[in-house]
Amino acid sequence: MSSPTGPASGLPVRMPRPRQPGRHRRPEPLVAPEDAPALVLAVPGTPSAATRGLAEEVVSIARSELPGLDARIGYLDGDDAEFPTLQSVLARAAEERAVRYEQAVAAGVEGVKMPDGPVAVVVPLLAGPDSALLRQVRQAVMESRVAADLTDVLGPHPLLAEALHVRLSEAGLARADRARLFTVATAADGIILASVGGEEAVQAAGITGMLLAARLAVPVMAAALDQEGSISSVAEQLRGSGSQQLALAPYLIGPEIDGGLLTAAAEEAGCATADPLGPYPAIGKLALAKYTTALGIAPQQAQGAPVR
Repeated sequence: MSSPTGPASGLPVRMPRPRQPGRHRRPEPLVAPEDAPALVLAVPGTPSAATRGLAEEVVSIARSELPGLDARIGYLDGDDAEFPTLQSVLARAAEERAVRYEQAVAAGVEGVKMPDGPVAVVVPLLAGPDSALLRQVRQAVMESRVAADLTDVLGPHPLLAEALHVRLSEAGLARADRARLFTVATAADGIILASVGGEEAVQAAGITGMLLAARLAVPVMAAALDQEGSISSVAEQLRGSGSQQLALAPYLIGPEIDGGLLTAAAEEAGCATADPLGPYPAIGKLALAKYTTALGIAPQQAQGAPVR
């Protein structure tokens, strides 16, 4: 027997959901403004296939959050063949914008305006401040002779504490879900948050470390991988305060440091280590948030699902 809503197939008929009225209506998704500057991810370290894969995943996350986003990757130590340098990426973005303007004028597009404002917004792929690497980014922007805005690094931010928690739980060094209160035999009772960039980086990492400590309910102390004795000193402090099973949590994206330093630091502290943050979804969201803040456009607030 048929019905006015469809055939008598025995299956429910899916009707279109009406648009929710009022202030609880879901906001329309944000789309990149026309002719918006490019987001250029400045990637530190020695380029490699793994580094490129990580950077591509980060910009892919940013594009998924902001349709129409022109996102590009520039390497601080690139070779302009397989790995384009930050300078060449910025120059290419400027050339393409000029070409688009000339084509619009030639086509007689009404109301076309001479491009102004920054060609790109450069976002360093760094969790915390590193004066040497940031100096390299600024130098590359200057040498490109392109009008570009440079943002701050990604942290400190609650989403990075979430990412650190996830990486520790993946390594079996922390409970993934506090609500269920299941135990992990190898769970650490003290965390060394390893950063690079000297004392300034340690202080910035300490802010995220407090957020991580609140999530794990264990002490967290930041230390510098690039300062001799910093890791072992913090390990001694944690053990002196009662922690017996330590873990090293890299407050790093990954490309900015040689992986051998992490291994050596873990051996120095006599503890296991989690993986660097890598292309965790929060990294792409934070890179996009830096971009939208620089442009003064309203992003969807960067939020991460808490690990419970």
